[in-house]
Amino acid sequence: MTAAAPSRAPGLRHRLLFAYLIAQLGLMSLGWNLVAPLFSLVLSRRAGARLGRAAISRIYRVAWSTAERLGMMRVDSSALDALRDEPGGLIVAANHPTMLDALVVVARLPRGACIMKAELLRNIFLGTGARLARYIRNDSGRGMVRDAVDCLKEGGQLVLFPEGTRTVKRPINDFKAGVTLIAHLAQVPIQTVIIESESPYLTKGWPLLRPPLLPVVIHVRLGERFAHEADHRALLRRLEDYFARELGE
Repeated sequence: MTAAAPSRAPGLRHRLLFAYLIAQLGLMSLGWNLVAPLFSLVLSRRAGARLGRAAISRIYRVAWSTAERLGMMRVDSSALDALRDEPGGLIVAANHPTMLDALVVVARLPRGACIMKAELLRNIFLGTGARLARYIRNDSGRGMVRDAVDCLKEGGQLVLFPEGTRTVKRPINDFKAGVTLIAHLAQVPIQTVIIESESPYLTKGWPLLRPPLLPVVIHVRLGERFAHEADHRALLRRLEDYFARELGE
């Protein structure tokens, strides 16, 4: 990971640029979520999912490009491009230091689908677009696993954070069992992704509208790939140990 420029407290200019960035992302998301229901009326389930995922990916990619041009962020996630055109289903499993993680990963993976909190599906900025993209709700464990397996068998890329929430116990929270169970049931591999950030922005407890020190630097790299196993609990322990070693170093 390259060294970041010295962080600086946001002055008035950067506070205004920060507000502009938040407004841009909000307006793009709102605009898409207003038109997404129209596509759900005319497209098949699978075609709608492809379009919905690609549109969300594009929105986030534009947001990060804007943030970089304004000097507010440096996002190095190009390693994910190696996964874009990979055939077949794939679980993309990453650690979860900040609220930005899913947005950063999905920006590079136009086939990516996320597991998200059920209440977010009612959010005006996220809900209809997420439903068109066939994002997976987490309020029913059995339903979540079933929908995730269906997504993978259709050739989707499932973006999943095995910690289940943002990291609060360094180097990583205890993993939830779903990731390796889903891999076993869908018969797909798990590609690990390591996300590193020196900024506390949007870590657990950081308010969305509180400006961070600048620039926010995020580095994303591909880790090892794990084959699915029938003994998914043993695989889960190895997966957790792997992340702990990588992040501990």
